[in-house]
This record gives sequence, structure tokens and C-alpha cells, in this order.
Amino acid sequence: MAELNTVARPYTKAAFEYARDKGNLDQWSNLLSLSAQAVQDSELARVLSNPALTVEQKAELVIAICEQQIDDAGKNFIFLLAENRRLALLPEIAAQFAILKANLEKKVDVDLTTAFALDDAQQEKLAKALSSKLGREVKLTSQVDKSIIGGVVVRSDDLVIDGSVRARLAKLAEAMNS
Repeated sequence: MAELNTVARPYTKAAFEYARDKGNLDQWSNLLSLSAQAVQDSELARVLSNPALTVEQKAELVIAICEQQIDDAGKNFIFLLAENRRLALLPEIAAQFAILKANLEKKVDVDLTTAFALDDAQQEKLAKALSSKLGREVKLTSQVDKSIIGGVVVRSDDLVIDGSVRARLAKLAEAMNS
């Protein structure tokens, strides 16, 4: 079976291009996030896997959940996914859509792991430094992990900057064992 991200990509691209052209990126992002959460719900997933339901009924269930967020184009999109038996792709489509939206808006989410909690001034200073390095607006999410001993580990998409003491000690140990 093909990778989920490969199968989801054309749907994501179509939804993104439509939303961008219509100026509805936020609305579509909300719709896709909500519908993705819906199909991941164990009860709804069980209902959607029922072979007795038609694709129209399955689409209507998802649309009913997204009632406040959905327009006619969104309904058509959900019906298309249901017709092609691709409702299960909604979480992947939502994730890919969020990445495309962030790239367009020149924003990036960064996960920051430190050995000790950082105050607001330190987080702001790091956000500014990362923003200039990445050329994007940075949204920091920080967490504390005492096992890194000291320093920071920065993760953003496929970029990892490991400035932790633990990583430096591991490199030193490797060099000594070589």
C-alpha cells in the first residue's frame, strides 16, 4: 500500500491551492483540523468503518461534525474524500496543509528542549536568534528534560540542532573510543 503522505499529497495540494486562491487559508485549516480530529475519534472511526453505510452517509457524518466550519467547497471536498474512500487521510491532509500554510506565511514551529526552565526574556532572545537563522517567524514550544544535563536541543521539521551537554559528552566518548 502506498504511503499515507503520498496518497494525501494531491488532496492537500488541491485544498491548499483552492484555499489560498480564495483567501480562506485559516477557515480551511480549521476545517481540516476539526475533520481530522473527528475521524480519529474511536467511536466515529468505528461508525465510518461500517460497510452498511454509504459513502454519502459517511460524508454527511463528518460534515455534521464540522457544521460550523464548513462551506459548500468544504462539503464537496469531504464528499470527494468519502467517494474515493479516503476519509482516513484527513489527519495527514490536515498536517500537510498546516505545513504548506506555515511555509506560505513564513512561520515555523520550533520545539525547544532545555535542562532547566527558561524565563520569558531567554525564550524571546532564542526566538529572535532562531528567527534570523531560519528567516521565518518562530513560535517556540519549550519543555524541560533534565537528562540533557545542560544546553538546548532545537527541533523544527527536519532541522535538529543538538547543543546539549549529553550530546557533547557522547561525541567525546566516541572520539576517545576510536
